[in-house]
Amino acid sequence: MRRFAVVALILLVAFTGCGRKKPKVPAPPPAPPPPVGATERGAASWYGVPYHGRPAADGEIYDMEQLVAAHRTLPFQTVVRVRNLTNDKMVNVRIIDRGPFVGNRIIDLSHAAARAIDMIGPGVAQVELTILSEPAGAAAGQFAVQVGAFREKANADRMQQSMTRAYGSAKEVIRQSDPPMWRVLAGREPSPEAAEALALRIRREQNLPQAFVVRLDP
Repeated sequence: MRRFAVVALILLVAFTGCGRKKPKVPAPPPAPPPPVGATERGAASWYGVPYHGRPAADGEIYDMEQLVAAHRTLPFQTVVRVRNLTNDKMVNVRIIDRGPFVGNRIIDLSHAAARAIDMIGPGVAQVELTILSEPAGAAAGQFAVQVGAFREKANADRMQQSMTRAYGSAKEVIRQSDPPMWRVLAGREPSPEAAEALALRIRREQNLPQAFVVRLDP
């Protein structure tokens, strides 16, 4: 009888242990902003009308004759030196907007900034970005994948719902233009690298070669 009780106790402990849920692995902490001095190379473009005089992504009014720019992932108010690799001309700009949303470009300059480095005519130039300063108290970022931009909100709604079902979360962000454009951002990742891994999945699984990483702003 005693032997039977011992065996039953062992089985009970084993069964209980198997039934326990595995503890959740904590999510990695958000990545800090790139440090001062960090560089990036790629294509730059510039933008003016119809965005001139309309709110930028940080809420201030975009003035294409100020030295400002749009970047996909840098915190707002980051100051960046832009060097035109063709002619070595440089200009310092402040990040106030999100973009560019075309091709493999890395920064969208204001008209004034593009004029300063002689890229108005060509429209696009290869540049090197160097971070000169960061906003005080810049928070660690969260990142997502832009999967589309739509003139019709109904189309954005359908994409947002599809991305939520497939990847757990997605949101819509309005970009003020005439008419407004609705951007759909899928996922919420703690670093650009994790978001890029998600972008690779989305490009492959959803046949969306234009999907790219962006910063999630409040």
